[in-house]
Amino acid sequence: MTNQIQEPELIALTVPLPIKRSYFSKFMTALVFFLTAVAFLPLGSVLLEIISKGFANLSLDVFTSLPAAVGQEDVKNGFGNAILGTLLMVGVGALWAIPFGVMAGVYLSEFGREQPKSASVIRFTTRILSSVPSIVVGVFAYGVIVANFKSFSALAGSFALGTIMLPIITLTTEEALKLIPVNVRQASAALGGNRFQTTFRIVVSAALPGITTGALLAVARASGETAPLLFTALSSQDWPQGLFDPAPSLAVLIYTYSQSAYPEQKALAWTAALVLLSLVVIVSVTSRMVTRNRLQTR
Repeated sequence: MTNQIQEPELIALTVPLPIKRSYFSKFMTALVFFLTAVAFLPLGSVLLEIISKGFANLSLDVFTSLPAAVGQEDVKNGFGNAILGTLLMVGVGALWAIPFGVMAGVYLSEFGREQPKSASVIRFTTRILSSVPSIVVGVFAYGVIVANFKSFSALAGSFALGTIMLPIITLTTEEALKLIPVNVRQASAALGGNRFQTTFRIVVSAALPGITTGALLAVARASGETAPLLFTALSSQDWPQGLFDPAPSLAVLIYTYSQSAYPEQKALAWTAALVLLSLVVIVSVTSRMVTRNRLQTR
């Protein structure tokens, strides 16, 4: 009886598709590839434009020198201070946004079912916060920190960037944890693992690639934000002095130099855009490699 049921199925698998269905399948495959290429055209054109115009002025002085005054010749011209300022503010912002965002995502995914009302409020607030324009976040950070301390500072800039990162990390962490099958949690409980061990040693560990991707997306978005830094960190032509002083950043430098009337500053803006793009790519690739190696060695 079993053979009689399986034989027609095996025969159906070996019979080629009708000509109309075969041509339709090939047409849809070609259409998907074509539309994918069209979708990548804007991204590819932007990347080529940045690389072609930014690579021309790329040199060691760009990473080690301060911006030179307009009109000065035979003087090193770079934006090393803006690179350090960007790393400082994004790093400090990520230092508090990633732990809080991951913990909030864990609560919404693993513990929010027991308190659906509070979880719904947190989820709704997080989604609203993720859609708030960045300039509004900058005004908020200005009112909270700059207005109280009476000074622009890198601390205010990092607070604004961390506020932008927080909802992205929370929502992506929740979705990454939801992708872990329930069987994994049940297997851990069957082996004697308590709720805490199951959540943080099994579920979070299994969802680490997705959580890392969400954190990197948040860092990438915060690295390119300009409006919040104009209200908080402002800018500076010197090296960053600390968290309580104004700090330069690549995003503000690109914004300022792109509107300059001097060709040398516009050219430096393209180079700064290339460096900012390279930093985001390096951080993303490095983090993914570290996460992949960690999972392979388990």
